Amino acid sequence: MATLAEPATRFAQVPHPAPTPAEVRAEVLANPGFGTRFTDHMVSIDWSEEAGWHNAAVLPYGPIALDPAASVLHYAQEIFEGMKAYRHPDGSMALFRPQANARRFNQSARRLAMPELPEELFIQAIRELVEVDKDWFPSVEGGSLYLRPFMIATEAFLGVRAAKSYKFLVIASPAGNYFKSGAPAVSIWVSDYTRAAPGGTGAAKCGGNYAASLVPTAEAFAKGHDQVLFLDAAEHKWIEELGGMNLFFVFADGSLLTPPISGTILEGVTRDSLIALARDEGLTVREDKYSLDQWRADAASGQLVEAFACGTAAVVTPVGKVAGRDGEFTIGSGGPGQLTGKLKARLTAIQRGEAPDPHGWVMRLD
Repeated sequence: MATLAEPATRFAQVPHPAPTPAEVRAEVLANPGFGTRFTDHMVSIDWSEEAGWHNAAVLPYGPIALDPAASVLHYAQEIFEGMKAYRHPDGSMALFRPQANARRFNQSARRLAMPELPEELFIQAIRELVEVDKDWFPSVEGGSLYLRPFMIATEAFLGVRAAKSYKFLVIASPAGNYFKSGAPAVSIWVSDYTRAAPGGTGAAKCGGNYAASLVPTAEAFAKGHDQVLFLDAAEHKWIEELGGMNLFFVFADGSLLTPPISGTILEGVTRDSLIALARDEGLTVREDKYSLDQWRADAASGQLVEAFACGTAAVVTPVGKVAGRDGEFTIGSGGPGQLTGKLKARLTAIQRGEAPDPHGWVMRLD
Protein backbone atom coordinates (compact mmCIF):
# COMPACT_ATOMS: atom_id res chain seq x y z
CA MET A 1 0.00 0.00 0.00
CA ALA A 2 1.29 3.43 -0.94
CA THR A 3 2.03 5.99 1.74
CA LEU A 4 1.58 9.74 1.67
CA ALA A 5 4.29 12.10 2.83
CA GLU A 6 3.51 14.77 5.40
CA PRO A 7 1.94 17.87 3.80
CA ALA A 8 4.54 20.39 2.62
CA THR A 9 2.17 23.21 1.63
CA ARG A 10 -0.21 24.98 3.96
CA PHE A 11 -3.69 25.33 2.49
CA ALA A 12 -5.89 28.19 3.66
CA GLN A 13 -9.25 26.84 4.85
CA VAL A 14 -12.36 28.87 3.99
CA PRO A 15 -15.47 27.14 5.36
CA HIS A 16 -18.62 27.19 3.30
CA PRO A 17 -20.99 29.84 4.73
CA ALA A 18 -24.09 27.80 3.82
CA PRO A 19 -23.22 24.11 3.35
CA THR A 20 -25.75 21.76 1.82
CA PRO A 21 -28.27 20.65 4.48
CA ALA A 22 -27.75 17.06 5.62
CA GLU A 23 -31.19 15.94 4.41
CA VAL A 24 -30.61 17.38 0.93
CA ARG A 25 -27.17 15.79 0.75
CA ALA A 26 -28.68 12.42 1.76
CA GLU A 27 -31.15 12.63 -1.13
CA VAL A 28 -28.33 13.31 -3.56
CA LEU A 29 -26.18 10.50 -2.21
CA ALA A 30 -29.01 7.98 -2.54
CA ASN A 31 -29.14 8.58 -6.31
CA PRO A 32 -26.09 10.61 -7.36
CA GLY A 33 -25.97 9.82 -11.07
CA PHE A 34 -22.68 10.90 -12.59
CA GLY A 35 -21.14 14.36 -12.77
CA THR A 36 -24.27 16.40 -12.09
CA ARG A 37 -24.00 17.26 -8.37
CA PHE A 38 -20.95 18.63 -6.60
CA THR A 39 -19.66 18.79 -3.06
CA ASP A 40 -19.52 21.95 -0.94
CA HIS A 41 -15.85 22.77 -1.47
CA MET A 42 -13.08 22.96 -4.04
CA VAL A 43 -9.32 23.42 -4.06
CA SER A 44 -7.62 26.33 -5.80
CA ILE A 45 -3.91 27.06 -6.37
CA ASP A 46 -2.51 29.87 -8.52
CA TRP A 47 0.66 29.98 -10.63
CA SER A 48 2.55 32.93 -12.06
CA GLU A 49 5.98 33.41 -13.57
CA GLU A 50 6.97 35.59 -10.62
CA ALA A 51 5.64 33.54 -7.69
CA GLY A 52 5.33 29.98 -9.00
CA TRP A 53 2.62 27.96 -7.25
CA HIS A 54 0.93 29.98 -4.48
CA ASN A 55 -2.42 30.84 -2.86
CA ALA A 56 -3.28 27.22 -2.04
CA ALA A 57 -6.74 27.13 -0.49
CA VAL A 58 -9.80 25.01 0.18
CA LEU A 59 -12.75 27.23 -0.72
CA PRO A 60 -16.53 27.03 -0.96
CA TYR A 61 -17.55 25.51 -4.29
CA GLY A 62 -18.71 28.24 -6.64
CA PRO A 63 -18.09 30.29 -9.78
CA ILE A 64 -14.59 31.50 -10.58
CA ALA A 65 -13.88 34.98 -11.97
CA LEU A 66 -12.19 35.12 -15.38
CA ASP A 67 -11.26 38.09 -17.51
CA PRO A 68 -13.04 37.89 -20.91
CA ALA A 69 -9.59 37.83 -22.51
CA ALA A 70 -8.36 34.90 -20.38
CA SER A 71 -6.20 32.67 -22.53
CA VAL A 72 -8.19 29.51 -21.78
CA LEU A 73 -11.23 31.05 -23.46
CA HIS A 74 -9.39 31.79 -26.70
CA TYR A 75 -6.52 29.32 -27.05
CA ALA A 76 -7.82 26.37 -25.01
CA GLN A 77 -4.90 25.93 -22.64
CA GLU A 78 -6.74 23.51 -20.35
CA ILE A 79 -6.00 20.04 -19.00
CA PHE A 80 -7.68 17.76 -16.49
CA GLU A 81 -7.62 14.38 -14.77
CA GLY A 82 -10.29 11.94 -13.64
CA MET A 83 -9.89 9.84 -10.49
CA LYS A 84 -11.91 8.50 -7.59
CA ALA A 85 -11.82 8.25 -3.82
CA TYR A 86 -13.14 5.02 -2.31
CA ARG A 87 -14.41 4.12 1.14
CA HIS A 88 -12.86 0.95 2.52
CA PRO A 89 -14.62 -1.56 4.78
CA ASP A 90 -12.99 -0.05 7.89
CA GLY A 91 -14.46 3.36 7.02
CA SER A 92 -11.21 4.92 5.81
CA MET A 93 -10.93 6.80 2.52
CA ALA A 94 -8.41 5.85 -0.15
CA LEU A 95 -7.18 6.80 -3.62
CA PHE A 96 -6.14 4.44 -6.39
CA ARG A 97 -2.77 5.12 -8.04
CA PRO A 98 -2.87 8.91 -7.61
CA GLN A 99 0.82 9.15 -8.52
CA ALA A 100 -0.06 7.87 -12.00
CA ASN A 101 -2.67 10.61 -12.38
CA ALA A 102 -0.17 13.20 -11.17
CA ARG A 103 2.40 12.03 -13.71
CA ARG A 104 -0.12 12.03 -16.54
CA PHE A 105 -1.32 15.49 -15.53
CA ASN A 106 2.20 16.80 -15.95
CA GLN A 107 2.59 15.00 -19.29
CA SER A 108 -0.52 16.84 -20.46
CA ALA A 109 0.85 20.10 -19.05
CA ARG A 110 4.08 19.74 -21.01
CA ARG A 111 2.19 19.06 -24.25
CA LEU A 112 0.06 22.19 -23.81
CA ALA A 113 2.96 24.42 -22.67
CA MET A 114 1.61 24.74 -19.13
CA PRO A 115 3.53 24.68 -15.82
CA GLU A 116 3.98 21.32 -14.14
CA LEU A 117 2.51 20.82 -10.68
CA PRO A 118 4.71 18.93 -8.19
CA GLU A 119 3.27 15.45 -7.74
CA GLU A 120 3.26 15.83 -3.96
CA LEU A 121 1.21 19.03 -4.24
CA PHE A 122 -1.23 17.39 -6.69
CA ILE A 123 -1.87 14.55 -4.23
CA GLN A 124 -2.05 16.87 -1.24
CA ALA A 125 -4.70 18.96 -3.01
CA ILE A 126 -6.79 15.82 -3.54
CA ARG A 127 -6.32 14.85 0.08
CA GLU A 128 -7.39 18.28 1.35
CA LEU A 129 -10.65 18.16 -0.60
CA VAL A 130 -11.53 14.58 0.29
CA GLU A 131 -10.95 15.32 3.97
CA VAL A 132 -13.30 18.31 4.07
CA ASP A 133 -16.03 16.72 1.89
CA LYS A 134 -15.81 13.03 2.81
CA ASP A 135 -19.42 13.09 4.06
CA TRP A 136 -20.40 13.37 0.39
CA PHE A 137 -19.50 9.75 -0.26
CA PRO A 138 -22.59 8.17 -1.91
CA SER A 139 -24.69 5.49 -0.23
CA VAL A 140 -25.42 3.53 -3.44
CA GLU A 141 -23.68 0.20 -4.08
CA GLY A 142 -20.50 0.72 -6.07
CA GLY A 143 -20.54 4.46 -5.41
CA SER A 144 -17.44 6.62 -5.23
CA LEU A 145 -16.35 10.22 -4.90
CA TYR A 146 -15.29 11.30 -8.39
CA LEU A 147 -12.44 13.83 -8.39
CA ARG A 148 -11.70 16.28 -11.18
CA PRO A 149 -8.32 18.09 -10.92
CA PHE A 150 -7.88 20.60 -13.75
CA MET A 151 -5.77 23.58 -14.78
CA ILE A 152 -6.66 26.60 -16.92
CA ALA A 153 -4.70 29.53 -18.35
CA THR A 154 -5.88 32.75 -16.72
CA GLU A 155 -3.66 35.48 -18.20
CA ALA A 156 -5.71 38.12 -20.03
CA PHE A 157 -4.25 38.70 -23.49
CA LEU A 158 -4.92 38.04 -27.17
CA GLY A 159 -1.91 36.49 -28.84
CA VAL A 160 -0.85 32.98 -29.72
CA ARG A 161 1.69 32.06 -27.05
CA ALA A 162 1.71 30.23 -23.74
CA ALA A 163 0.05 32.15 -20.93
CA LYS A 164 2.01 33.48 -17.97
CA SER A 165 -0.56 32.72 -15.26
CA TYR A 166 -2.68 29.65 -14.44
CA LYS A 167 -5.11 28.29 -11.92
CA PHE A 168 -5.24 24.68 -10.70
CA LEU A 169 -8.50 23.52 -9.19
CA VAL A 170 -10.03 20.32 -7.84
CA ILE A 171 -13.76 19.66 -7.60
CA ALA A 172 -15.56 16.54 -6.41
CA SER A 173 -18.81 14.84 -7.36
CA PRO A 174 -20.57 11.88 -5.72
CA ALA A 175 -20.85 9.23 -8.42
CA GLY A 176 -22.97 6.22 -9.25
CA ASN A 177 -23.03 4.34 -12.56
CA TYR A 178 -21.53 6.11 -15.57
CA PHE A 179 -23.73 4.53 -18.23
CA LYS A 180 -27.45 5.22 -17.85
CA SER A 181 -28.82 2.51 -20.17
CA GLY A 182 -28.51 -0.23 -17.55
CA ALA A 183 -27.72 -2.75 -20.30
CA PRO A 184 -25.36 -5.62 -19.36
CA ALA A 185 -23.12 -4.68 -22.30
CA VAL A 186 -22.85 -1.47 -24.32
CA SER A 187 -23.40 -0.93 -28.01
CA ILE A 188 -20.91 1.23 -29.89
CA TRP A 189 -21.04 3.16 -33.16
CA VAL A 190 -18.00 3.34 -35.47
CA SER A 191 -17.49 7.01 -36.27
CA ASP A 192 -16.43 8.53 -39.57
CA TYR A 193 -14.82 11.31 -37.53
CA THR A 194 -11.27 11.16 -36.20
CA ARG A 195 -10.42 11.78 -32.55
CA ALA A 196 -6.67 12.42 -32.85
CA ALA A 197 -3.83 12.42 -35.36
CA PRO A 198 -0.12 11.59 -35.01
CA GLY A 199 1.74 14.57 -33.59
CA GLY A 200 -1.46 16.04 -32.13
CA THR A 201 -2.78 16.11 -28.59
CA GLY A 202 -4.36 12.64 -28.47
CA ALA A 203 -2.11 11.49 -25.62
CA ALA A 204 -2.90 14.60 -23.53
CA LYS A 205 -6.02 14.81 -21.39
CA CYS A 206 -7.24 18.18 -22.62
CA GLY A 207 -10.71 19.52 -23.22
CA GLY A 208 -10.20 20.05 -26.95
CA ASN A 209 -9.98 16.31 -27.55
CA TYR A 210 -13.34 15.81 -25.88
CA ALA A 211 -14.95 18.79 -27.63
CA ALA A 212 -14.00 17.19 -30.95
CA SER A 213 -15.79 13.99 -29.89
CA LEU A 214 -19.14 15.62 -29.08
CA VAL A 215 -20.64 15.57 -32.58
CA PRO A 216 -19.75 11.90 -33.26
CA THR A 217 -20.90 10.95 -29.76
CA ALA A 218 -24.24 12.67 -30.33
CA GLU A 219 -24.53 10.79 -33.61
CA ALA A 220 -23.97 7.50 -31.78
CA PHE A 221 -26.63 8.39 -29.20
CA ALA A 222 -29.09 9.37 -31.91
CA LYS A 223 -28.66 5.96 -33.52
CA GLY A 224 -29.38 4.22 -30.21
CA HIS A 225 -25.83 3.37 -29.17
CA ASP A 226 -24.04 3.99 -25.87
CA GLN A 227 -20.63 5.14 -27.11
CA VAL A 228 -18.59 6.04 -30.17
CA LEU A 229 -15.53 4.21 -31.53
CA PHE A 230 -12.72 6.12 -33.23
CA LEU A 231 -10.37 4.68 -35.85
CA ASP A 232 -6.93 6.01 -36.74
CA ALA A 233 -6.60 9.23 -38.72
CA ALA A 234 -4.12 7.99 -41.37
CA GLU A 235 -5.83 4.87 -42.73
CA HIS A 236 -9.16 4.89 -40.90
CA LYS A 237 -8.92 1.15 -40.29
CA TRP A 238 -7.12 0.65 -36.98
CA ILE A 239 -9.07 0.70 -33.72
CA GLU A 240 -7.91 3.39 -31.30
CA GLU A 241 -10.35 4.07 -28.46
CA LEU A 242 -13.89 4.97 -27.50
CA GLY A 243 -14.95 8.54 -26.71
CA GLY A 244 -13.16 8.46 -23.38
CA MET A 245 -12.11 4.86 -22.78
CA ASN A 246 -9.49 2.33 -23.85
CA LEU A 247 -10.47 -1.00 -25.42
CA PHE A 248 -9.46 -4.61 -24.77
CA PHE A 249 -10.16 -7.71 -26.87
CA VAL A 250 -10.31 -11.24 -25.43
CA PHE A 251 -9.63 -14.25 -27.64
CA ALA A 252 -10.69 -17.88 -27.40
CA ASP A 253 -7.17 -18.93 -26.33
CA GLY A 254 -7.45 -16.65 -23.26
CA SER A 255 -5.07 -13.97 -24.56
CA LEU A 256 -5.87 -10.26 -24.63
CA LEU A 257 -5.02 -7.48 -27.03
CA THR A 258 -5.24 -3.70 -26.59
CA PRO A 259 -4.23 -0.97 -29.05
CA PRO A 260 -0.73 0.39 -28.37
CA ILE A 261 0.09 3.73 -26.80
CA SER A 262 1.30 5.59 -29.87
CA GLY A 263 0.75 9.27 -29.19
CA THR A 264 -2.89 9.28 -30.30
CA ILE A 265 -4.29 7.20 -27.42
CA LEU A 266 -4.57 8.32 -23.82
CA GLU A 267 -2.44 6.33 -21.38
CA GLY A 268 -5.27 5.06 -19.21
CA VAL A 269 -4.50 4.29 -15.57
CA THR A 270 -7.26 1.67 -15.61
CA ARG A 271 -5.83 0.25 -18.84
CA ASP A 272 -2.38 -0.14 -17.30
CA SER A 273 -3.84 -1.70 -14.14
CA LEU A 274 -5.82 -4.29 -16.10
CA ILE A 275 -2.76 -5.27 -18.12
CA ALA A 276 -0.89 -5.91 -14.87
CA LEU A 277 -3.78 -7.90 -13.34
CA ALA A 278 -4.21 -10.02 -16.46
CA ARG A 279 -0.50 -10.83 -16.49
CA ASP A 280 -0.73 -11.68 -12.78
CA GLU A 281 -3.22 -14.36 -13.89
CA GLY A 282 -0.65 -15.75 -16.32
CA LEU A 283 -2.50 -14.39 -19.35
CA THR A 284 -0.78 -13.08 -22.46
CA VAL A 285 -1.49 -9.41 -23.14
CA ARG A 286 -0.42 -7.94 -26.45
CA GLU A 287 -0.28 -4.21 -27.18
CA ASP A 288 -0.71 -4.22 -30.93
CA LYS A 289 -2.72 -2.76 -33.79
CA TYR A 290 -6.12 -4.32 -34.44
CA SER A 291 -8.30 -3.41 -37.39
CA LEU A 292 -12.07 -3.07 -37.47
CA ASP A 293 -12.24 -5.61 -40.30
CA GLN A 294 -10.24 -8.12 -38.25
CA TRP A 295 -12.46 -7.51 -35.22
CA ARG A 296 -15.54 -8.23 -37.33
CA ALA A 297 -13.97 -11.40 -38.79
CA ASP A 298 -12.74 -12.68 -35.42
CA ALA A 299 -16.14 -12.08 -33.84
CA ALA A 300 -17.86 -13.98 -36.67
CA SER A 301 -15.47 -16.93 -36.46
CA GLY A 302 -15.63 -17.16 -32.68
CA GLN A 303 -11.93 -16.50 -32.31
CA LEU A 304 -12.77 -13.31 -30.43
CA VAL A 305 -15.06 -14.03 -27.49
CA GLU A 306 -15.17 -10.82 -25.44
CA ALA A 307 -14.45 -7.10 -25.72
CA PHE A 308 -14.53 -4.45 -23.04
CA ALA A 309 -13.87 -0.76 -22.55
CA CYS A 310 -12.19 0.69 -19.48
CA GLY A 311 -11.64 4.03 -17.82
CA THR A 312 -11.84 5.74 -14.44
CA ALA A 313 -15.49 6.77 -14.75
CA ALA A 314 -16.99 3.53 -16.10
CA VAL A 315 -14.24 1.21 -14.72
CA VAL A 316 -14.78 -1.90 -16.92
CA THR A 317 -17.70 -2.07 -19.35
CA PRO A 318 -18.46 -5.07 -21.64
CA VAL A 319 -18.99 -4.31 -25.32
CA GLY A 320 -21.80 -6.39 -26.81
CA LYS A 321 -22.47 -4.91 -30.25
CA VAL A 322 -20.59 -2.84 -32.82
CA ALA A 323 -22.38 -0.95 -35.59
CA GLY A 324 -21.29 1.32 -38.43
CA ARG A 325 -21.96 2.32 -42.02
CA ASP A 326 -21.10 -1.21 -43.18
CA GLY A 327 -23.49 -3.02 -40.85
CA GLU A 328 -23.17 -4.42 -37.36
CA PHE A 329 -21.85 -7.46 -35.52
CA THR A 330 -22.12 -9.00 -32.07
CA ILE A 331 -19.30 -10.06 -29.75
CA GLY A 332 -19.83 -13.48 -28.18
CA SER A 333 -23.34 -13.73 -26.78
CA GLY A 334 -23.73 -9.96 -26.79
CA GLY A 335 -23.49 -9.81 -23.01
CA PRO A 336 -20.74 -9.57 -20.39
CA GLY A 337 -17.93 -12.09 -20.74
CA GLN A 338 -16.41 -14.26 -18.04
CA LEU A 339 -12.89 -12.82 -18.17
CA THR A 340 -14.23 -9.26 -18.37
CA GLY A 341 -16.20 -9.86 -15.18
CA LYS A 342 -13.26 -11.49 -13.44
CA LEU A 343 -10.84 -8.65 -14.20
CA LYS A 344 -13.40 -6.02 -13.17
CA ALA A 345 -14.05 -7.83 -9.89
CA ARG A 346 -10.33 -8.07 -9.13
CA LEU A 347 -9.72 -4.41 -9.90
CA THR A 348 -12.67 -3.02 -7.95
CA ALA A 349 -11.90 -5.27 -4.97
CA ILE A 350 -8.40 -3.78 -4.76
CA GLN A 351 -9.71 -0.24 -5.21
CA ARG A 352 -12.25 -0.68 -2.42
CA GLY A 353 -9.89 -2.41 0.01
CA GLU A 354 -11.70 -5.75 -0.21
CA ALA A 355 -8.70 -7.69 -1.56
CA PRO A 356 -4.91 -7.65 -1.14
CA ASP A 357 -3.03 -4.93 -3.00
CA PRO A 358 0.13 -6.68 -4.28
CA HIS A 359 1.19 -3.74 -6.48
CA GLY A 360 0.93 -1.07 -3.78
CA TRP A 361 -1.62 0.89 -5.78
CA VAL A 362 -3.89 1.99 -2.93
CA MET A 363 -3.14 5.14 -0.96
CA ARG A 364 -5.07 5.56 2.31
CA LEU A 365 -6.00 9.10 3.22
CA ASP A 366 -6.92 8.63 6.91
